[in-house]
Amino acid sequence: MEAAFFARWAHFMAGITWIGLLYYFNFVQVPGLGAAKADGTAPGITKHIAPRALLWFRWAAVVTWLSGAAMLGHMGILGKAFMLQGSAAVIGMGAWLGTIMLFNVWVLIWPNQQKVLGMVEASDQQKARAARVALLASRTNTMLSIPMLFFMAASMHGRMLFA
Repeated sequence: MEAAFFARWAHFMAGITWIGLLYYFNFVQVPGLGAAKADGTAPGITKHIAPRALLWFRWAAVVTWLSGAAMLGHMGILGKAFMLQGSAAVIGMGAWLGTIMLFNVWVLIWPNQQKVLGMVEASDQQKARAARVALLASRTNTMLSIPMLFFMAASMHGRMLFA
């Protein structure tokens, strides 16, 4: 009981952090950086804010995924969820979308942001390409977050939609 309670709250809190930062990046920071570049204040954001936000972003993604898998395991439906079987198919869709999003964070967004922020050596051309890849992966995650949240909520609060 205690492990399930902890997993649920960890999933809830880490998920809020992960998706909140995802929305912050896409709706606040990216547009704000354009204005900051125009007035010369972007280096403060890219040196101090972005690396810290990306640290919380990527580890919140891991904790969200791991705690979600722990909850599904505790409920005895982990395999059924990922195989989209029976009543676990609804939460399984949310889990698969979250898995794709986690992949995007660690395989596309983070390595490319390291180049953009100068944490990894890259030419100007490589930085421009990295910025585009990171932006597209982040925008993809923003779009995937909507159906992911729908399927997660529907698994408990919308079962009549899938009867």
